[in-house]
Amino acid sequence: MELQQKQWKRDTDRLWTGAPFDVRGAAALAAEIARHCADETLRQAAAQALPSLRGACSKTSDQMSRNIARRRFGAIRDALHALDAPRFGKRAAVPASEQQHRLLLGLPAERQLSGSEIQQGYKRAAKRLHPDAGGSAREFTELSAARDALMKRK
Repeated sequence: MELQQKQWKRDTDRLWTGAPFDVRGAAALAAEIARHCADETLRQAAAQALPSLRGACSKTSDQMSRNIARRRFGAIRDALHALDAPRFGKRAAVPASEQQHRLLLGLPAERQLSGSEIQQGYKRAAKRLHPDAGGSAREFTELSAARDALMKRK
């Protein structure tokens, strides 16, 4: 994580834990992040929070607008913490080749396919792989993705 992001993380934590929420400080930090951040998610969170934070800075703002501003600032804080959080859970799927898609659907590999052939192959395979027919949800999801990929290439 770059040095600037670490500083932003410290500043957001300081503002977040402060007894009275410093709306002006949060607005200034959000503006800085929106201008200078390289990470799209974080920059977008800051840009979306900025109007709420600026609105809560006015003397006529009510408690509800300050609560909304604090919640929006929380989204910035969460995005900052997510940058260096360990990545657990599902891994990104490796894109399958057209051959693998055809194999999964039980379709011939050597010729051009029509949309109806792809759909018929999908229906045949779905009868075996659907979770209600004894297959798994993962297999059925892969089957649907294979059909979609072949239909796009058609």
